[in-house]
Amino acid sequence: MWKTCLRGRNFTLKLPGNTRPRQVQRLGDDDVLALCKCLQNSECVTGEPPVLCQKVIVCQKVIFDGNSSLLSLRLSGNKIGRGGGMEVAGMLQENSTLQELQLADCDLVNRVQFLKGFHADILHRPLLFSHQEEWAVHCSAMLTVNSSLVELHLGKMGMTDTGMERLTEGLRRNRGLRYLDLRCNRVTRDGARHLASMLKQNRVLEIVDLSSNRIEDDGAAHLSEAISWPGCSLKELSVCRNSIAAEGLLSLAQAVKANTSLTHIYIWGNYLEEPVCQVTPSLISSGRLRQEQTDVTPYEVDGHVFLAEVFQSLRKHVYSTDCDGTDVPAKTDATL
Repeated sequence: MWKTCLRGRNFTLKLPGNTRPRQVQRLGDDDVLALCKCLQNSECVTGEPPVLCQKVIVCQKVIFDGNSSLLSLRLSGNKIGRGGGMEVAGMLQENSTLQELQLADCDLVNRVQFLKGFHADILHRPLLFSHQEEWAVHCSAMLTVNSSLVELHLGKMGMTDTGMERLTEGLRRNRGLRYLDLRCNRVTRDGARHLASMLKQNRVLEIVDLSSNRIEDDGAAHLSEAISWPGCSLKELSVCRNSIAAEGLLSLAQAVKANTSLTHIYIWGNYLEEPVCQVTPSLISSGRLRQEQTDVTPYEVDGHVFLAEVFQSLRKHVYSTDCDGTDVPAKTDATL
């Protein structure tokens, strides 16, 4: 039956029972093992959904040993731990077809080893305890040689300015990455300075999410200088919740005026003082910043202008991989 169903076309399996409410029947270990055996010699299935399975390593061995068409594998939420992570890493050393791997919240000790050769990777909340941020060194080395990765999510990594410095060393020489997600880390003005220095040299990176860090006015000034730099390719930037006051936000506003390629900017959660409230409406009314491409909107009370939050933000994922391996824009997500 499977051979009949799989013959002649490519498709992605979707088994959402594992992510829906508990009353929906979930896949068990034996179910997933049987499914993987069916897929072992299939050349049509290019994507596989997340599976809740303690025998995930056995299943992935079955898939990788006999299936050379799998492009996307999403294991987020499965607690495969260090042992499972090492097994998957070993298998990936021999696999040359997988282009997307999602391993969010899998309780892995180190997920940087999975990055090579993938178009997108999700690394949120790793179990890393090193104060030296060795993961950033390895990730930087990967970015130096990797030309296929276009989207990298490093949210909630506990990244400090030291980690940012290491990461930007690889980003300076990277010519493929277009989306860099650095949300919810511990980056301050010095980390923003390293990032800004890299943006002056990198002509590929288009989207940076720095929300929920602490770059403050000085960090915003560094980013503003980079955005205004000739040839800067940045198109979308989020600095929400970064303790930025009027000085830093005004410098960003001037950078938006100077760089017409920057079309999206998100600033909510900072100190939106009166000077900022006055300059933002002029950016919107002049057409330089479209209302749907920022997360604030002006309103007036008793002759004073204020800014209200608009529930818009950077998309979670901008690029995805089609079944033929071609990068295509992902569907827009309303919020983060």
